[in-house]
Amino acid sequence: MIGLREKRLKQLRDEGSAKVLIIGGGINGISTLRDLSLQGVDVTLVEKSDFSSGASAASSHMVHGGVRYLENGEFRLVKESLQERNRLLKNAPHLVTPLKTTIPIFSIFSGILSAPLRFLTHSPGKPKERGAALIKIGLILYDMFGRAGGTMPRHEFWGRKKSLKNFQDMNPQVKFTASYFDASMESPERLSIEVLSDALANENANAVNYVSLVGKDGDQVVLKDELSGEEFNFSADLVINATGPWTDETNRLLGEETNYMGGTKGSHIVVENQRLLEACDGREIFFENKDGRIVLMYPLLGRVLIGTTDIKVDITDEIICTEEEVDYFIELVKLVYPDIEVNRSQIVYRYSGVRPLPAADDLNPGFVSRDYRIELTKPMNQGFGLLSLVGGKWTTFRALGEHLADEAMELIDVQRKVSTAELAISGGKDFPQTESERKTWLSSNSHGVNSARADQLLARYGTGAEPLLEKISKQGEQMLNDTGYSDTEINHLIETEAVVNLSDLIYRRTNIGFVGDYDESVLDQIASQGQEKLGWAIEKQLAEFASAN
Repeated sequence: MIGLREKRLKQLRDEGSAKVLIIGGGINGISTLRDLSLQGVDVTLVEKSDFSSGASAASSHMVHGGVRYLENGEFRLVKESLQERNRLLKNAPHLVTPLKTTIPIFSIFSGILSAPLRFLTHSPGKPKERGAALIKIGLILYDMFGRAGGTMPRHEFWGRKKSLKNFQDMNPQVKFTASYFDASMESPERLSIEVLSDALANENANAVNYVSLVGKDGDQVVLKDELSGEEFNFSADLVINATGPWTDETNRLLGEETNYMGGTKGSHIVVENQRLLEACDGREIFFENKDGRIVLMYPLLGRVLIGTTDIKVDITDEIICTEEEVDYFIELVKLVYPDIEVNRSQIVYRYSGVRPLPAADDLNPGFVSRDYRIELTKPMNQGFGLLSLVGGKWTTFRALGEHLADEAMELIDVQRKVSTAELAISGGKDFPQTESERKTWLSSNSHGVNSARADQLLARYGTGAEPLLEKISKQGEQMLNDTGYSDTEINHLIETEAVVNLSDLIYRRTNIGFVGDYDESVLDQIASQGQEKLGWAIEKQLAEFASAN
């Protein structure tokens, strides 16, 4: 059977050219594809693996302004990030939700002298714990920057007595707690897929996963189908390099020597620990380790996410969450909750990725800018033009895509037609905001599916759940053990979201892998559905999944 990915690949090969070719299908490449497609630009994107399977899949699931970036003087980035956070809460309310965040504070004045020195000299100095005074100043600024277009409550400070009364498991040495609001993405990969869906709703856009860049041939680039191994040429007036940490490697394949990137590794673990889940009280606990690294833990999908490390790496290194990093995370919990035990047996998932940070010589990783810039690596009068994206973070993907699209359109002489600033993302369109609106939507669009299941799918896919609900109404469904997913739902994802392998389904189209909610029987059933829809060899899929995990 010919799947959706094969249809898009055939279109890519048959057409053989586009005005703009984007290399890299992480969130920033996909956002740029969406923006350019809405302007009517003939644009194509290719991704070497699955969409958002690289750096974009290794996030902390946060949509935030970055309160600690204020200390580095990155006011522009913080302001833009908070504006984009507020926009995402409006434009993708089914996928981005408010997240109360609490900082345990163990000193009053620590860091108050070193922070201005870092701000004025851009020198990190020796890491120092941030005390209550410094955090208070930062949160006042954070509230101020986050006002535009937002409805988030202002921050609040509690003293030791009130903190320990409300957080009974917290370290009794705490002096204050500070609480404020940011936002959370339950499933960043689903958000990425929905942004991609918006882009591909326009006939002038195409995107194919498992297609890589392998070089250039004169004024054409050479692409490779990673599944068949076949190579073919493709022409574009402008190439956009959005490969994140691999930007310099991609440029070398295109004949350009650059040294833009200097990423760091960030790892996370997901644990099933009921006591820790309850201690978090539905909020992120955001705090500082003794080494000056900002770390976090917060509840997601009935589990607790703990992260993150910040280790300089070579992009050619094997990028995994090491046992040393796991030890680091376990010790982190003891700083805040000394009586709560976390151990390896509770880990249901661990992951690691490389942040697409700019090169910064010997600067402490925690002080490297999280901002982005766009480089004209090769002008338009030399075959094809080449733009390179350096940096970028999840929260600012829409603004980044807009800026990158504007740079591209200036080079190809196209005028902007529409802004994405207030444009709902896929299932966020007409999403019911109140309980009464929700009940009305469900009564009109559930197609007779029971209300609890319909409500679950509305939360998962937004108003984009309606076609799936119609299928379930007509075909029925069988739930896959306790995963919260059904056979009909899995088939729907295979048919509509260019799934290629079992890992795509377990980790990027669903949350099954993130929560560790599968066993051999679930994998067998999902692989059998892939066999029916895509002709998978079941044993091969299971073996590849096992080797990759």
